[in-house]
Amino acid sequence: MRLTWESLTRAVRPALAGLAALTLAAAPAAAEPRHAIAMHGEPALPPDFAHFPYADPAAPKGGRLVLGQLGGFDSLNPLIVKGQAAAGIREYVYESLLARSFDEPFTLYASVAKAVEVPDDRGSITFHLNENAHFSDGEPLTAEDVLFTWALLKEKGRPNHRFYYGKVAEATAPDAHTVRFVFEAGSDREMPLIMGLMPILPAHATDAETFGETTLSAPVGSGPYTVAEVDTNRSISFARDPDWWGRDLPANRGRFNFDEIRIDYYRDANALFEGFKAGLVDLRIEQDPAQWASAYDFPAMRDGRMVREQIAHGRPSGMLGLVFNTRREIFADPRARKALAGLFDFEWVNRTLYAGGYVRTRSYFDNTPLAAKDAPTPKEQALLVPYAETLDPDVMAEGFAPPDGSGPGALRERARAAVGLLQEAGFRFEGRTLLTPSGSPAQFEILLAEPDWERLALAWADALKRIGIAVQVRTVDSAQYQLRRQEYDFDMIVNDWGMSLSPGNEQSFYWSSQAAGTPGTRNYPGVRSEAVDAMIAALLAARTREDFEAAVRALDRALLAGWYVLPLFHLDADLVAHAGRLERPETTSLYGMMLDTWWSAEGR
Repeated sequence: MRLTWESLTRAVRPALAGLAALTLAAAPAAAEPRHAIAMHGEPALPPDFAHFPYADPAAPKGGRLVLGQLGGFDSLNPLIVKGQAAAGIREYVYESLLARSFDEPFTLYASVAKAVEVPDDRGSITFHLNENAHFSDGEPLTAEDVLFTWALLKEKGRPNHRFYYGKVAEATAPDAHTVRFVFEAGSDREMPLIMGLMPILPAHATDAETFGETTLSAPVGSGPYTVAEVDTNRSISFARDPDWWGRDLPANRGRFNFDEIRIDYYRDANALFEGFKAGLVDLRIEQDPAQWASAYDFPAMRDGRMVREQIAHGRPSGMLGLVFNTRREIFADPRARKALAGLFDFEWVNRTLYAGGYVRTRSYFDNTPLAAKDAPTPKEQALLVPYAETLDPDVMAEGFAPPDGSGPGALRERARAAVGLLQEAGFRFEGRTLLTPSGSPAQFEILLAEPDWERLALAWADALKRIGIAVQVRTVDSAQYQLRRQEYDFDMIVNDWGMSLSPGNEQSFYWSSQAAGTPGTRNYPGVRSEAVDAMIAALLAARTREDFEAAVRALDRALLAGWYVLPLFHLDADLVAHAGRLERPETTSLYGMMLDTWWSAEGR
C-alpha cells in the first residue's frame, strides 16, 4: 500500500503529543577553560592531542602548488559584498579564533584562542587568546583586534557576518588576552562556535572608513601565508610565512606545507583544462564524469607525470540544482515548480551527457543519516505536522522520488502529469502556448556563467517547449552573473549549496524568510516558508544529536516538499587529478580530501 502523509500522521497521532517539542537533554557544564568545543557531545580529541588524524606531522615543507580558477578578481577583500575577491585570502591569510576539525561533524580546537569557556546554556563564550599570536608584520594579536573585527564586520561585513555578529548583546575584553561575547536572549546554541570561526583583522592595519570598498592592497593577517604577488584578473601568489606563530600548534601540524601557492585565473573551462594538461596547473577536481572517463588520456597522464585518484568521503552531497526564483510569477506556485521539475529526464541526461557517472540527488544531505529518505520518523512528524497543509504531501510521506523516465511512454506520462499540475495552479493554454495565471506567455530565462551547463539546460528547455513553455538559455561573463545573482535578478540559475554534517546558522542564510529579502544572501529561490523557518529554529535549538538529526531531516523534507530547486546529481567520490610530485596523507578526513595537508616531493 502506498504511504500517504495523512495515513502516517493518523497512525502515530498518539505519540505526537509527547514529541511536539524536541527533548532538551541536559548538557555537561563547561565552567572551566577547555581546549575545544563540539556542537553536540564531546570533542573527539583530548587536550594533549598531537595533530589532526588526517594530517601527517612529518610532511615535508617546500615546493610550489599552482591551482586554476575560473573568472577574475578585482579585490583582495573577501569579507565584503562589493567586488569579486581573489581566491585563497580567507583560507591562507586570515586565521580564526578556533580551528575546525574535518574528522568530526562540527568541533573546533584551540588556535588563536588557546582555550574557551562556555556555560551550559551557551548564552556566552569567553576566549582566552594565545599570548604568542601575532600578525605577519610582527604586531601582537590582542583582544583589541578581536573586538575591532567583530564591530567592523557587524557593520560592514558580508550579510552572513552582519546576521550572526548582530546576535551579540555585549562584547568585552577583561584584559589584553581575554574576550567575552554575551548573546541576545533566544539566540541559538551554535553561536559560540560561529564566533570561534570569526576571522581576525589587525586593528592597526585596517581602515574602518574604507573597509567596505574594494582594494588591491595586500592584507595583513596572522595566518600561514602572506600575499606575495598580485596580477589583477590573472593570478595571485601566496608565500608561506617562515615566522608564522601558529606553525607548531596541534591543529596546524602537518598542514600548510607548500612554500608557495599560486592561483592562476582562466576565462573559460576549456582553457583551464588545457592549462592542466600542459602542466601549468598542478591539481584539478573533476566535476564531469564524462570528461573523467574520456578526456584524461594525454601524454603527461600516460607517462606518470600526472595521476588520477578517486578519493572517498563521508560528507553530504549538498544540493546542486536548477533554482526556481519564486519571486517570478511563473515559479510562484509550488505545483508549477513540481510540474516543470517532472519534465527533467535525468536518465537521458546522465547517460548521454555524463557517461552515466552521476547519482541523482534526492536530498540536500544525500550520502548521510541527515537525509530525509522514505517515511518520516515520529520526531520528524511532530515537527512538521503544524505545517503539513502547506507542503507537498507526497514528499512529506515518502521523501523526494523523481519520476523514472526509462520506460516506454514515460515522458508522455510526465508531460500529461505536468499539464495537469499547471492547470491546477491556474495556467491555461491559448492554442499551443501556455499562459500564466495573469495571462502572460509562460516563458523564462536560464542564466548561466559556464557554457558547460548549456547542453543540460537546452535538453530540459526542449522538453518544456513541448508543453508550450518558451525557455531561453543565456550564458554571461562571471562579473555580470555574480551581480545578477546577488541582486536576485534572474528567472533561473544553476547553483550548488555545499552542506556539512552539522548544518546550523548558515541554513538561515540559505533558506530563511528574512534572507529572502536581503540582497547578497544565498536564498536564491526566495524561500519564504513558516515550515522551513521553524525547522531551522528546531535544529539550532537541539541539544542531543538525535534531536538534531530529526530536525535536519525535517528541514530537508520541508525544502524538498516546497520544490524550490530541481535537484540534479552528485558524485560518490572526489575525482582528483594531480601532478605526480604531489603527495597526501594515508588517512582521509570524514569530509574528504584536505588540500592543506598535501605536500610536494620537492620538499623532501
